[in-house]
Amino acid sequence: MMPLTYNGDTTIPVAVLAAMMRSLIGQNITIIVANTIIFMALISLAYSLYQPKFLRNVTFIHQLLSPSPTWIFVRLIGGFCAFCISQKVGPQWIWDANTGGLVLNDLLPTLFSVFTFAGLLLPFLLNFGLLEFFGTLLGKVMRPLFNLPGRSAIDCMTSWLGDGSVGILLTSKQFEEKFYTQREAAVVGTTFSAVSITFTLIVLAQVKLESLFVPFYFTICFAGLVAAVILPRIPPLSLKHDLYIDGSTPQEEHHHIPQGHSYFSWGFKLAINKAESVKSLRNILFEGVRNSLDMVLGVLPVVMALGTIALVLAEHTAAFSILGQPFIPFLEWLGVPHAVEASKTVMVGFADMFIPAIVISSVDSDITKFIIAAMSVTQLIYMSEVGALLLGCKIPINIFELFIIFILRTLITMPIICIAANFIF
Repeated sequence: MMPLTYNGDTTIPVAVLAAMMRSLIGQNITIIVANTIIFMALISLAYSLYQPKFLRNVTFIHQLLSPSPTWIFVRLIGGFCAFCISQKVGPQWIWDANTGGLVLNDLLPTLFSVFTFAGLLLPFLLNFGLLEFFGTLLGKVMRPLFNLPGRSAIDCMTSWLGDGSVGILLTSKQFEEKFYTQREAAVVGTTFSAVSITFTLIVLAQVKLESLFVPFYFTICFAGLVAAVILPRIPPLSLKHDLYIDGSTPQEEHHHIPQGHSYFSWGFKLAINKAESVKSLRNILFEGVRNSLDMVLGVLPVVMALGTIALVLAEHTAAFSILGQPFIPFLEWLGVPHAVEASKTVMVGFADMFIPAIVISSVDSDITKFIIAAMSVTQLIYMSEVGALLLGCKIPINIFELFIIFILRTLITMPIICIAANFIF
C-alpha cells in the first residue's frame, strides 16, 4: 500500500506486481481470462443442475459455484460474450473493439492480475493489526464526518494511491469478516473507492488539459469529499441496515478509549492483539489463495457480462443520449457552454468512466472539457468496472441503488465543479 514511483507514475506495489505479471504473460493473458470466464459459466451451470456430493461438502467450492439463479444467468452471459469476443464470432456489436473487445482485451487482464496479487496479499494487510491501529487513530475523524469506522480510511487510501478495484476487494473482505455493517460496506464501496491518481491524469490527457492537473485534482477531491459527507446521510445509503453480514448487531466500537490509554497506545494494543491471533503462515497463504480464486472466478464473469452490455448500449443505441436530455436545463442553469453536447456525456459515464472524456474531447471549449472530465471522475459508479465489481462481490447493493447513487453524485458534484472551473478559467 505504500506509495512509490514506478516508470514515472505514483502507484502502489500491488499495481506494480500486476503490471509485471501482464508483461510476463503477454497476449496470452487475454486467452487465459476468456477461458476462465467460459469455464466458470459452464461449471456453474453444471453444478447448479447436478450438485455432486464430493464438491457440495467443500464449503468454499459450494459457495463459489452456487450463486442465485440470476447470477448464474449473468455468468452464462459473460461466458457467451467471452467466447464471441475471443473467437470474433456472433454479432459484431458484441466483440467490437469499443464494446466487448474493450472489456476483454483492456480491462479484464488488468483486473485478473490485480486480483491475483491483491487477493494473495490482503491477509497480510488485514491480519497483522494495521487496520486496528489506524482505525483507532482515525475513528475520531471518520465517524463524525462520514459515520464510518476509522479503518475505512485505509480503503480510501488504497483506492486513491493504487486501484479502486483493490479498495472494493478490501471492503468486501472486511464486510465478510464482520468489520463493516451492511450500511458501512455499501457506503465505503460506493463513496470511497476513488479513482487512482494515474487514471485521473489519463482522463485529463484525453481532453488535452494536462497542464491543469493540480487544480483539476483539487477540484475532484473537494467535490468527492462533499459527496462523501452528504450521500451516507440520504437514501438509498441511509436506509441500509447497521447489521453485520450474518444479521447480528454491532458491539461497542473500539474508538471508545479505556482510561489510562491514549488513542495511540490503545490502537497499538489492539494491533498487537490482532497480530498475535495469527496461527500460522500456512493459514495466511491459504486465505490469500482463496481470496484470489473468489475474486478471479466469481467477479470476472460478472464484469464481462455487465461491462459488455453497458458499452453496447453506450456505443450502439441512443439510450444514454436520451437519458441525458433532462440534464440540459441543469447544465444551462450552471452556465456550462455547449450544454447539449455536454448532456450526452452525463449518463454515458454510468457505462464507463472514460467515455465522457472521449465524447467531449471534440468540443471546442476548454471549460466544458474540464467540467465533463472532472464530472466523469467524481461520478465514480461505472458498470464496466466499479459497478460490476460491487454487484459481483458480497457488498449489499443492487443495480437500481447504484444508478440512484450515480445520479445523486452527479447532482451534488456538478455545481461544485462548475464553480471551481469558473475560478480556474
